[in-house]
Amino acid sequence: MNSVSVVILAAGRGKRMYSNLPKVLHPLGGRPMLARVLDLAQALTPAQCVVVIGHGAEQVRAAFASQPGPLAFALQTEQLGTGHAVKMALPHLPADGRTLVLYGDVPLTEADTLARLLDTPADQVALLTDTLVNPTGYGRIVRNAQGQIQRIVEEKDASPAEKALQEINTGIVVLPNARLAGWLAELNNGNAQGEYYLTDVIGLAVRDGVAVHGVAVPDSWQAAGVNNKVQLAELERILQANQARALLEAGVTLADPARIDIRGQLQCGQDVSIDVNCVFEGQVSLGDGVVIGPHCVLKNVSLAAGTQVAAFSHLESADVAADARIGPFARLRPGARLGEAVHIGNFVEIKNSVLAAGAKVNHLSYVGDADIGAKVNVGAGTITCNYDGVNKFRTTIEAGAFIGSGTMLVAPVTVGEGATVGAGSVLTKAAPSGQLTVARAKQISLSHWQRPVKRS
Repeated sequence: MNSVSVVILAAGRGKRMYSNLPKVLHPLGGRPMLARVLDLAQALTPAQCVVVIGHGAEQVRAAFASQPGPLAFALQTEQLGTGHAVKMALPHLPADGRTLVLYGDVPLTEADTLARLLDTPADQVALLTDTLVNPTGYGRIVRNAQGQIQRIVEEKDASPAEKALQEINTGIVVLPNARLAGWLAELNNGNAQGEYYLTDVIGLAVRDGVAVHGVAVPDSWQAAGVNNKVQLAELERILQANQARALLEAGVTLADPARIDIRGQLQCGQDVSIDVNCVFEGQVSLGDGVVIGPHCVLKNVSLAAGTQVAAFSHLESADVAADARIGPFARLRPGARLGEAVHIGNFVEIKNSVLAAGAKVNHLSYVGDADIGAKVNVGAGTITCNYDGVNKFRTTIEAGAFIGSGTMLVAPVTVGEGATVGAGSVLTKAAPSGQLTVARAKQISLSHWQRPVKRS
């Protein structure tokens, strides 16, 4: 079996990004562009994967320090061209097999396209090509009268006749390792840019009688690179449109496919409905019949079947059981765990708390570091006072309790099963089960008091 190694060129500075962040670390769909290319490479189960780094090398190393699969970094201290970059990777490559060259700023190539490229004889060369109406700026594919690829000429070195060619080189190429070192050694920088072009390898292959196969990319965006924020934004829209289409084809209802952003992995059951301007980050799972209202943000969230999230709600690192009702304007923070049929209403915040089945917190309340029993009703304006300025403490409200509006629960504190807490209470001690507990300051009225007036 002939093995494949992958070299990913990621050393460029990206001056036109106008950013201190290395170009390949700029996010696309919520992930660095290079992460997407690495995932594509690792899906090929390569013998070796080498990332050629240069500008911001340590940032790039750190970003992928825990990347699974075979991975090595090769440092290109001077950016002297694509041929020079691949040469820096040579010490990490096996002597046999083939090497596939990818680019850290070309993030949307698909696995099927690479499979077609690799479905060529192992001792020959294959490159990914495209045909553009306006090929300005790209290297042109030069063929002979029989249609065979002879060489690639870069834009700055092309003659007027060559510039008129519309078939272009995408840069993605697969080369036999047995010949790679020799071809790279022959490269020179006698061109308009003074660089060592990897594209010159094509001419050397033809000279040596090695067949060169051109494989047309099915969609131009699969080979599109990013050199500035405009191109990054264009690819973002393409990625989001592709993801929206996949959801629609899987049966998800989208109010407007152009107004959804998926910045991670979104898994949906049957009959899921998503309204406009929702953002999904990290790992999100939506069960059967889940309904997401407009303008919601969900990050690393699991919602079980039948749950409904109303408009302008923000959920992060939360697990929600079936048939819950959340929002509008609700916030679930990390550690929120909601049982079946729990209701979380408008302007309610839940953090690091467990709410058992049927519990309700419907209005203007904060529940943090709490354990809420089944069918508890928390009134409007209730706050669990969980922080003393240094440490955090838990509040326990047992099943069936009723918490009146405007209550302050000063943790650590427990409200017993079936207890009722009167509105406006400040609890610092346990409220016994089955009893009414009221903790209010005595109300007084001062007849001789006068409201201060503003001094003139």
